[in-house]
Amino acid sequence: MAEHLPIDPTLSIAPLGAGDLIDRAVRFYRSHFKTFIFIAAPPVILGTIVSVVWHFAARGLFSVGTRIDPGQQVFYYLFIWVGSAVIWFTETVATLAVMGGASRNFVRHLLFDEPISFRATYRNTWSRLGGLILASSIMTFILGVAGVFIFYIGLLAALLAVMLVAWTLSAIPIIAFLASTAFGIAISAVAIWFFFLLASRFAYVPQVMLVEGQNAFSAIGRSAGIASGNVKRLIALFFFTLLATYSALALLYIPLLWYAWVNGIELFGGGNVLPASIEILSQLIWQTSFILLSPVWMVGLCLLYVDQRVRHEGYDIELAAARRLGDIPDVPADYINPLQPALSTQKPAENDRSSRTESSLTSLGLN
Repeated sequence: MAEHLPIDPTLSIAPLGAGDLIDRAVRFYRSHFKTFIFIAAPPVILGTIVSVVWHFAARGLFSVGTRIDPGQQVFYYLFIWVGSAVIWFTETVATLAVMGGASRNFVRHLLFDEPISFRATYRNTWSRLGGLILASSIMTFILGVAGVFIFYIGLLAALLAVMLVAWTLSAIPIIAFLASTAFGIAISAVAIWFFFLLASRFAYVPQVMLVEGQNAFSAIGRSAGIASGNVKRLIALFFFTLLATYSALALLYIPLLWYAWVNGIELFGGGNVLPASIEILSQLIWQTSFILLSPVWMVGLCLLYVDQRVRHEGYDIELAAARRLGDIPDVPADYINPLQPALSTQKPAENDRSSRTESSLTSLGLN
């Protein structure tokens, strides 16, 4: 069984900076490494299988022997690109849905030292599967489209700025190079900040759905309402995870590149069909790195969600009050309760999923 991190019985939760957030996420990840790997693996493994099958289907449709038919190369790469985009979208939605289920288990671990387990995570995910898929699909689509638009505009603006500065200072080449580089980096940084400003508004949707018991659309509004002030920490968490992922990829791809070089296999371009072993290994390496590092992102977002509620709502005070005073009292159905639960205790019906309701909201109820 994974070793639990010591939890203060008074649960005094201090606000976290970017460094503290990453440090705590890594420590939780190390303490529950095997469990997090098992939790992250199913959607990624299914995505890997479908991706390998799709690549082999492309080989069968558009290749002649060991080479891609020259007249079919455009269709081959289009087929691969469309399939990869659909698989990536589906895998991302599935991963976000699982992240929602894990967030409830993780918050219960923070509050009550409940063990983090594969079974509890997927039971939570199944209990709100439809809403999680809907919310995750909306998030993935909006952020995907917005990301392409923001980074395209940012890249175009950076190129124009670099060209303008280089032309203006062309008489002094060194100054022109330094100034154009600085302008390009600054504009790129602004584009990244704008993207994460938008992404931060959706960051806590799975957590809100499973922890507070809200539906998909209410969770989006609730997530945006508690998201202020988290852009820098979200960027720090993203780039830490991205750097770790590509470091793992580099370590795993080096033996594959060496093997391909020794055997004269051209991995990039050339119109050749890659050997089946190389195709499968390439997919496995990418997906393995994703399985290894995605739990850090999940834990970081859960910690960030708790931290935002501490900063904006006095979450730690609410927890202490709930221990002494009991649950938040119910209000009549015609009224809106201004208080958000520390942890929703709503449970799906065991045999009839359609009978679930979003009404049984209390604070810190133990099962």
